[in-house]
Amino acid sequence: MIEHGSRGNPPEQYDLLVTGGLVLCCDAAGSVVENAAVAVVGDRIAAVGPVANFSSSRARKVIDAKGGIVLPGLINTHTHAAMTLFRGLADDLPLMTWLEDHIFPAEAKLTQEAVYWGAQLACAEMIRSGTTCFCDMYLFAGSVARAVADAGMRALVGEVLFDFPSANYGPLAQGLAYTEALIEKWAAHPLVSVAVEPHSPYLCAASLLEEAADLAARHQVPLITHLSETRGEVAQVRKRYGKTPVQHLADLGVLSDRLIAAHCVVLTEDDLTLLRRFDVKVSHNPESNMKLASGIAPVRDMLARGICVGLGTDGCASNNDLDLFAEMNTAAKLHKVHALDPTVTSAAEVLCMSTRSAARVLGMTNKIGTLETGKQADLIVIDTCQPHLVPMYHPVSHLVYAARGGDVITSVIGGRVVMEDRRLTTIDEAVVIKEARRLAAAITGRLL
Repeated sequence: MIEHGSRGNPPEQYDLLVTGGLVLCCDAAGSVVENAAVAVVGDRIAAVGPVANFSSSRARKVIDAKGGIVLPGLINTHTHAAMTLFRGLADDLPLMTWLEDHIFPAEAKLTQEAVYWGAQLACAEMIRSGTTCFCDMYLFAGSVARAVADAGMRALVGEVLFDFPSANYGPLAQGLAYTEALIEKWAAHPLVSVAVEPHSPYLCAASLLEEAADLAARHQVPLITHLSETRGEVAQVRKRYGKTPVQHLADLGVLSDRLIAAHCVVLTEDDLTLLRRFDVKVSHNPESNMKLASGIAPVRDMLARGICVGLGTDGCASNNDLDLFAEMNTAAKLHKVHALDPTVTSAAEVLCMSTRSAARVLGMTNKIGTLETGKQADLIVIDTCQPHLVPMYHPVSHLVYAARGGDVITSVIGGRVVMEDRRLTTIDEAVVIKEARRLAAAITGRLL
């Protein structure tokens, strides 16, 4: 719908005014405000409404959207940020060959420094393509948190926990202690928060999964795991426990409304029922699932049951980019051709999976995902004066089927302009690229 009224009263003075754009609020009502402005005070949205309601002279900084689309920053619900260092390292290989012969040996060479620069590279790529918040699972999570804070991004991060020793925290017993220390260290940070992240039911013993769930509940933080990603994984868990991974987690008492389950490709009807009953949140990663030939997640069935689904890219070793615009485009088309139904996963549903629903997946509904008064000022501006975006009959459809990450010209996170006119303001891009190339040469043993 097209809304012409203001949302919130314009303040007398604002720190930032983004003006002259078509504002998509991405709220439940689908509110759209033409020729509009978004006023920001501190780190929050103070008001949204027609340009006529605002005076640029009252703003400390003004950004002219030049008729482009203004919308909430996109939210990547699952990735492994520092795997940017492995982009293209081992493509077009079977999953276990890819993992055991290439990725695991490369990860064995990782250090805190490497993860920091890999995460900085990921932040630069995501900011440039319209992502303002992401959910990360990887090694040396403290370095990821530091990279995120330095970049001025918003993220939910966590240390991946396995049944075997980690290159970061050492013996298994120290993994949960390391995670708890991270939770406490970053508890008051405005942009960085921490989750508990056991890798998966097939790489974590039942006791580790239970302890991880208890830790998450005790600190009231999200619990994140890979779940039912491949047929091989499901078969392995069935052989070991006599049940599917979802049923296994249910019997352990791990399923809950704080659980974020990444992938969920191979599910039974009973699995879907359990995910809905416990209000488990799902991160859908279509491009990674396609590239690794894992299969197609039953997203249509999840949405029909009321399961909350958000989009994720997964890491750059299994996707090659972190562009959520590309991911939206793929998600919409993949499920149409899979169902042989062009009405499946509409553009509006897919955009929601990268904004409002994605915020719910991460437990951040009260902060981000929509442009509404009182929420964090995380927003992006799309340059629609591009040949591939003209003419524009339906803005939401354009964002999903025609727009690209490179069309983002401005990104704001927590009221701070982190990119303006395609120039990053919080990251020294040249330094990050130089460090990434140096580290890649060390990982592969050759100059890139």
